[in-house]
Amino acid sequence: MSGRGKLIAVLGDEDTVTGFLLGGVGELDKHRKPNFLVVEKETSLAEIEETFRSFLNREDIGIILISQCLAELIRHAVEAHARPLPAVLEIPSKEHPYDPTKDSVLRRARGLFTPDDLR
Repeated sequence: MSGRGKLIAVLGDEDTVTGFLLGGVGELDKHRKPNFLVVEKETSLAEIEETFRSFLNREDIGIILISQCLAELIRHAVEAHARPLPAVLEIPSKEHPYDPTKDSVLRRARGLFTPDDLR
């Protein structure tokens, strides 16, 4: 990947992933593995978690965007990720609005600052 930046990976419902793909996010790695997963009703929990873990281990991925409702299903895997890269960001989906109380990154960030630090 010399000379190129890192990719954004996306896990979400069809509408969410399609929006990012239309924005140019979709790529295949040298093994022809995509950097996205469209989760449908038939998609197993094991496949979601396996894909998430594979994204964590890919050197060409710098950010993983995951629908918050999917992150809730594999919360143990999301919480276990402690490295700075790839960054894992929870995003809303069409059917499930964003809930900041469930966001693991936001919970970690709250512990770093006090209200006085932001003044």
